Amino acid sequence: MDEIRSTDAGQLKVTDRTRHRRMRENGRTDSAALNEVLSAGFICHLGVAVDGVPMVVPTVYGATAETLYLHGSVASRSLAADPGATVCVTVTHVDGLVLARSVFEHGVNYRSAMVYGVPRIVADAQEKLEGLRVLTEQAAPGQWDYARRPNRKELAATTLLALPLDQASVKISAGPPEDGDGPDAALGLWAGEIPVRLAWQPPVPDPQLPSGIEAPAHIAALLGRAG
Repeated sequence: MDEIRSTDAGQLKVTDRTRHRRMRENGRTDSAALNEVLSAGFICHLGVAVDGVPMVVPTVYGATAETLYLHGSVASRSLAADPGATVCVTVTHVDGLVLARSVFEHGVNYRSAMVYGVPRIVADAQEKLEGLRVLTEQAAPGQWDYARRPNRKELAATTLLALPLDQASVKISAGPPEDGDGPDAALGLWAGEIPVRLAWQPPVPDPQLPSGIEAPAHIAALLGRAG
C-alpha cells in the first residue's frame, strides 16, 4: 500500500477520539506506525450501528495513502438511514503471548489500529474499480492483473465504502514480561514470550481445475511469507 500521509512531519493528527488515555507507553503517533499496521493485513472489523443496534463485522480492506476501502454491504444500510454516522474500523495483529511469573502480569504482544470517521459509499464506477483493485492487491499482490476484472453488473452489485485516514489511533506492544526485577522473580518460574507467526501455506488447487494449469508466479511467491 502507499505510505500514509500525515498533517505534520510524519505525525498523525491527535483528536479527542484518537488520544491515548490508557497504556500510553504503547501508543504511536507517527504515520509510519499506522502504515505498518494497515499494510500487514487485509482483514478488519467494522463497527457500525444498524437499526440502532451496534454491530461489528469482519470484512476485507485495502488502503491507499489517504483512504481505507472496505467491503461494506451491512454498513451501507446504516449509512442510508444516517449518512453522517461515524464508524470505527479496527485492525489487529497478534505477535505473541507474554507469560510472566504472575498471571496478573501476563499479556499479548500486538500491533493495532483504530480508524474513526464518516465513510461514504463509492458510487463513481472508476473509483469503485480502483478501490477494488487496491483491496484485491492488498490481499494478493498481482491478482488484479491475473484474474478477470469485475464487469458492469458485478460492480453495480458491490458495495464499497471509502473511509478517510485522518483520525487513527495506533498501539504496539512488544517485549518480554515486566516482572523480571520484581518480587515474583524469586519464585523460580519460567517467564518469557511465545511468538506467533502466520504464514501462507502451499496453494490448494480447485478440484475442478483442469490439469496443467499451475499456480501463477505471484501466488507461488506467497509460500512461507507472513499472512
